Amino acid sequence: MRDDYLREAQKKITDPMILVNVVSRRAKQLKSGYKPLIESLERLSAEDMALREIMEGKITYQLSEPVEE
Repeated sequence: MRDDYLREAQKKITDPMILVNVVSRRAKQLKSGYKPLIESLERLSAEDMALREIMEGKITYQLSEPVEE
């Protein structure tokens, strides 16, 4: 993973645990054939592509509410 992409993505998703989960889920999608949401002239790994998508605001997250029994 590129450090500069990671630092920029951390400005959008400040919680490191959430950032790791979002990047890993999106990277898994990209590796299984999903199309990237951004254009890139350079060849990026799935993880770097996920970080770029977060940096550019193409990927967000929402925490689910705890389920009460």
